[in-house]
Amino acid sequence: MSLLAFSELVRNAALAVVALVGTYLAWKRVFAANRQAEASTRQAELARRDFVAELFNRAVGQLGDERLEVRLGAVYILQQIAEDFPDLAGPVYRLLAAYLRETEADYRDDDSPLDVKEIMEFVQGWLRPDENDRHI
Repeated sequence: MSLLAFSELVRNAALAVVALVGTYLAWKRVFAANRQAEASTRQAELARRDFVAELFNRAVGQLGDERLEVRLGAVYILQQIAEDFPDLAGPVYRLLAAYLRETEADYRDDDSPLDVKEIMEFVQGWLRPDENDRHI
């Protein structure tokens, strides 16, 4: 084997080792970046859940307000929570149904306030499994 062939063999082997080391380091960097992205996604989801929990608590408190516009806003917020978070839809529906049951006034269909009508329509859509009537 000549010196030129040997030097080419050594050079090619060194290039292969460098390529393998570079590939390994690139893989580690991609793996770390992927883990960091997953952690960021989880953190963003937790922050969103905290925000939704705060909205839910605020809306529940506003259901008892004496002003119609505040109660109506609370109903719409709860409806949006049920639509955006299907796993929270059941508790929202049960809460609104309980609110209707516990409301002391005896409303007929023609004179119930708008918030009660909206809740009744929303809860009825949940009770009827027909897709055309569901809000989510």
